[in-house]
Amino acid sequence: MTDRQKKEGEATQPTNRWQLWVSWMLTVILIALLISVLYWQPILAQEMAALNGGPEAITIDPIEDLSVEALASMPHFEVEQEDVYLVRFPETKTIAPTRPRSQPMDYEVLSGDAVFSIAQKFNISPETLLWSNYAVLRDDPHTLDVGQVLRIPPTNGILYEWKDGDTLESVAATFKASVDDILNWTGNKLDLTNPEIEPGELVMIPGGQREFQQWVVPTYAVGRSGTASLPGGCEVAGPVLYGSGWFNWPADNRYLSGNDYWSGHLAIDIAAGTGAPIYAADSGVVVFAGWNSNGYGNVVMIDHMNGYHTLYAHLSSINVYCGANVVQGNIIGRAGSTGNSTGPHLHFEVRYLGGFLNPWTVLP
Repeated sequence: MTDRQKKEGEATQPTNRWQLWVSWMLTVILIALLISVLYWQPILAQEMAALNGGPEAITIDPIEDLSVEALASMPHFEVEQEDVYLVRFPETKTIAPTRPRSQPMDYEVLSGDAVFSIAQKFNISPETLLWSNYAVLRDDPHTLDVGQVLRIPPTNGILYEWKDGDTLESVAATFKASVDDILNWTGNKLDLTNPEIEPGELVMIPGGQREFQQWVVPTYAVGRSGTASLPGGCEVAGPVLYGSGWFNWPADNRYLSGNDYWSGHLAIDIAAGTGAPIYAADSGVVVFAGWNSNGYGNVVMIDHMNGYHTLYAHLSSINVYCGANVVQGNIIGRAGSTGNSTGPHLHFEVRYLGGFLNPWTVLP
């Protein structure tokens, strides 16, 4: 090596040492900045969140967990919610099937049942239930009794037992139905090309209907009330009270416990436990007070002397006598389940000039 090369090497050594020291210093500074950022960033984020009104910051030790990410300041939302809401509870026990039926089924009458309530359970009309069980009920909803077995049709109409000599045309005409509807009803399982039905088979008549044979207590009246006086009513002598034409509820409850008003039941069945007081819906004179053999049990009928009559049936006891004047609100008897009844309630009728009115139209 020449002297010149030695001198150049000695000159470059201080330069290399200086560059090495500079690079080490820069490395140390960068590491210090990184540690500072990791330490102060969560603290600054917490302070910013507090200033913005956010939720209380979580205390984090950056020395123990350097992997914690910065906390972002999120806006605070308040949702206004109304108090009214709907809660739907699951029905664990059902009587009616969840899918459409094409075949009839049997149902045993339970305590508290009524034609109207049974029909509601199976999504059919009460007329359909009554029409399809003539052999049991004889068109009278009051003949319903615990333990009876009723046929439940799959749809509205008449479930008819085919008789010898019947034809599709004659049956359809009798029940005001369509031959095509009978043929096309899936449950009848008829051969469209050769529909043969044997006597005794049950055939569904969709949309079929017929007239009812109404079983009602006759209207007993004082001669001047606007209706003819019938034998079996009370002999009324002396002055009588007149009704106001405005009616009050005859029981403490104002809801039903069985039959509503419909073509086969010209009254409403008001919920009332055995022994509950029954009140005169308006002032008038008692024209019948006693036992009725058509299924009504103990009955009170009041003539309000203005064309209106009210009737109270299935009473456990009667507190008035035949021919007595009663004031609106007087206790005339106690609720019960006498006669043809599956449970205690008040059978309440309103009549005007001998015709039946829907009680809902006159009750407050």
